[in-house]
Amino acid sequence: MDIREMRNRLGETQSEFAERYHIPFRTIQNWEVGARVPPAYIKSLLEDRVRADLVNRRTVALPKYDPKKVDLPKRSDFIGSLSWLRAVGEQIGQPIIFALDEALMCQGSFGGRSDEYIVWVYGDDSLSRFNGVVVLGDHVSSYHVQEKNGLRYTNFNRTIADALANEPILDMQGITEALSHYYYKNGSSFAGLFPPPEYEEAFSKLADEAIHYYNS
Repeated sequence: MDIREMRNRLGETQSEFAERYHIPFRTIQNWEVGARVPPAYIKSLLEDRVRADLVNRRTVALPKYDPKKVDLPKRSDFIGSLSWLRAVGEQIGQPIIFALDEALMCQGSFGGRSDEYIVWVYGDDSLSRFNGVVVLGDHVSSYHVQEKNGLRYTNFNRTIADALANEPILDMQGITEALSHYYYKNGSSFAGLFPPPEYEEAFSKLADEAIHYYNS
């Protein structure tokens, strides 16, 4: 992939791409118009990072309960979603980044469900020893990670992208509710959201559902 293709695959502007990978904006411009050529090793490293950011946001199936695996704290035992997520993090005992519904809970845009079982995260493969944990990938760019209340989680743009990538197996209620909140809080606008190009059609449908969410 050339630099422009890498950026377009991520669905980002030149400034967003530059900020994500800590490269001067003018350098990205020069590379794309051919005024300068990136060193081969830089291009190779960039391509590896872009492929990781594109691939590490999908899973294929939800886990089934396995009595041989370690159980996480039950959502129903906690009053607030944040206290539950902290308990989950403590039980796991290693760095994780919450994603999808759990990221929405961290953002305060979705309260979750009292019978919550699935926990979406970015982390290493050892997390498969826990019941209910779905690992989207072992890496996500720090550009897409936020931290608050002692919890690390994907920002809203990345959460939207992950939701669209995993839509076939994801209960979309949480993301639809959160997207509806976003729309009405931002003056009936989805400005600031940048769905990946491959999911633009799916996002358009989801956005329409979000607009009418509270009227249905």
